[in-house]
Amino acid sequence: MKHEDFDRIERYINGEADDSEIKYVETLFLNGEDNFTLRGLLKKDFNAMLTDTSASEVNLSHLLDKVHHKIRKNEILKRQKPLQKFMRIYMRAAAILLLPLLVAGGLFYSYLGNHGKTTIDRQVSSTIYAPLGARVSFNLPDGTTGMLNSGSHLSYSIPFTNNRKVILEGEGWFEVSHDEDHPFEVNTGNSTVKVLGTSFNISAYPAENYVEVVLQQGKVEFQDNKDDEKVTMLPSERLVFHDGKVCKSVTDPAKYNSWTEGKLVFRGDPMAEVSRRIERWYNVKVELADKELEKYSFRATFLDDTLEDVLRCLSMTSPITYSITPRELMQDGTYEKEKVTIYLNK
Repeated sequence: MKHEDFDRIERYINGEADDSEIKYVETLFLNGEDNFTLRGLLKKDFNAMLTDTSASEVNLSHLLDKVHHKIRKNEILKRQKPLQKFMRIYMRAAAILLLPLLVAGGLFYSYLGNHGKTTIDRQVSSTIYAPLGARVSFNLPDGTTGMLNSGSHLSYSIPFTNNRKVILEGEGWFEVSHDEDHPFEVNTGNSTVKVLGTSFNISAYPAENYVEVVLQQGKVEFQDNKDDEKVTMLPSERLVFHDGKVCKSVTDPAKYNSWTEGKLVFRGDPMAEVSRRIERWYNVKVELADKELEKYSFRATFLDDTLEDVLRCLSMTSPITYSITPRELMQDGTYEKEKVTIYLNK
């Protein structure tokens, strides 16, 4: 390596490199397997770390969060500073060139993180999105798993393991990993659901102005964020929070998590609720042409059925008809949603 190479690396770390220098440094570390000078410098650095006893007692608990963060690095890559990119590329190159010394690399990350010299322990926001008309499964750093329904998103901060708080907009199914010392919290804006280890469904679409929690197993604690009063839920209970009021009832949880298996289930649901769920499921707009339709309720189970199949079935069991308006191109170049209009047969 030439003296100019070291100058470029120093400018890269200090955030002073231009585009050509940035590209050069990143290429150098990503494709440096045959660069014996670089290999020797890396080996020398790692050997020095191995003999440094000051880093013998470090907390490695955040490494899982870091791995999870790398999985979602594309979401935040544009926001990373040159130093962050350099450290990531540096460690990646070290992993390729010096695989037996990866343990030392972990100590290096922990040591610098504990002394505030890198951005490892800095909180970084990560968001999981479920597009309209689709469902997305997720696996959080603490072992919690679940699924997001159509049009939903889940946000959380990394490091996560010791601060298990997420923000949900939409509908999600959670199977929470038990950790008595670190409760798992779901914030919907107007309310908070706190659990230790359990499985439950929560629906909190902002446009619908209500929160619904259905507990399958375990125990959860519901709290209105404007009130200190807390409500404890037990298995097979359904809680609805609307206009500042909480209502609990006993129900069959299977109805409310069936969407995770690709099933669209109605169990005596009113037409207004049926319309909302069809909208989210098929990414369409549903309009009730007659107010009397709100009095009707429906029972049905659909699995991988098309929108046309669902509407045809509903029209066979109730005095309704429907029309479907295809998507139209808007002036801004986007397409409006397909529109379903439901009429009452008179």
